[in-house]
This record gives sequence, structure tokens and C-alpha cells, in this order.
Amino acid sequence: MSEFETARLAMVNSQIRPNDVTDHRIQDAMADIPRERFLPKSQAAKAYADTEARVAEGRYMLTPRDLAKLIQAADILPSDVVLDVACGRGYSTAVLARLAETVVGLEQKDLGLAEKATDALNAIETDNAAVVEGELSQGVPGQGPFNVIIVNGAVAEPAQAWLDQLSVGGRLAVIVRDGTVGRARIYTKAQNTVGDRDVFDTSAPYLPGFEPEAKFAF
Repeated sequence: MSEFETARLAMVNSQIRPNDVTDHRIQDAMADIPRERFLPKSQAAKAYADTEARVAEGRYMLTPRDLAKLIQAADILPSDVVLDVACGRGYSTAVLARLAETVVGLEQKDLGLAEKATDALNAIETDNAAVVEGELSQGVPGQGPFNVIIVNGAVAEPAQAWLDQLSVGGRLAVIVRDGTVGRARIYTKAQNTVGDRDVFDTSAPYLPGFEPEAKFAF
């Protein structure tokens, strides 16, 4: 067993299972997918650590624990179509592809991440996922509605486009942060309303452009 394989198994046993991630599909996916392939070489040593690893300037991969718990809370079915917002180099997309029928990863154009994500997904022969470029706040309107939308980073408020692109019964899984306090939240869309519930606490980094507006004192 290689050093990375040993670290991957330790990650699942120490960060995933003990944190109430009971869905064996998620455990199995994270035990199998080589997380280090989805990081820059300079960050590969952090692949299985309990910390956010940088995938680009100002952009971070969620910790294994946060990603696993967020995905489990979204209650993904094998028939679901999933949008993976801010998918970085594609690790979250790879995990989601083990659970859902189809996954669309979304990345912004100026970071060159979509091409890297596509290459990494192809390298592990993921054939039910594709990565597209666009504005993160706009989602992918041409390919919705989605049963589930996952957001890889904290936001002050979820983008309205994400809620609009949910199917009836669809779930948006996102970390909503107010200063240093963050909570993973599931928004569920009904016919004419959207309900929400908090599922766990976390302090994930903000996605650039989704920070709270500056408040000025007079």
C-alpha cells in the first residue's frame, strides 16, 4: 500500500466515519478516489489532512469532513442530477459522480480550473460528469433543473440563481457564514416556497465574490 493509500484510509477512519457520515457510498468513494490527483503538486501533502487545501489563488478544497457531511445532508439518490458549484480541480465532482446519475461541475473561466478538473476526472475514468465554465453566481441555467446543488465554499447568502435552478423537491447544500460563524444549510424547494435547516457548524473559507458586503460606520 502506498503512502497516499495509507493516508486515504486513515482519513476515512479518522475524519469521515467518526463525524456521523454513515452513508457507505460516501465512505467508499472517499476511500477509493485519489484526492491528491485533484490538487496542485505543491498541495498534495495536504490531500488527506483535516484542513482546507488551496486549489488556486483564493480558492480552497473543503476539508474531507465538511465535504462528506455536506454531501450526506443533501441525501443524493442514484437517479439525481447534481450541480457542483466551484468544483475546483474536480474532487467533489468525482465523489458526487459515485452517488448520482449525472454531475455537472461549474468553474469560473479565469482560473483555468475546468480543464484541470476535466483531465483529473478523465484520469480516473469518470464518465457521468462534465465540467463547464461560467459565473458561479449564475449556476448553469441551460442544464437545469437540478435535484441537488452543492457549493464548495462559504457564502454570506446563497445566489438566487441556485435556488431558481432547483427542481421541485431539490436540495441546495451550502455553507452560510456570518463573520467567523458558519453553518452548513440545506435549502429544500417546494412548489412555491423554499425551506431551510442547519445541519452542522463549520468555518470554511468564503468563496471569492460571496463575502458579506462591507458595512460602513458613520
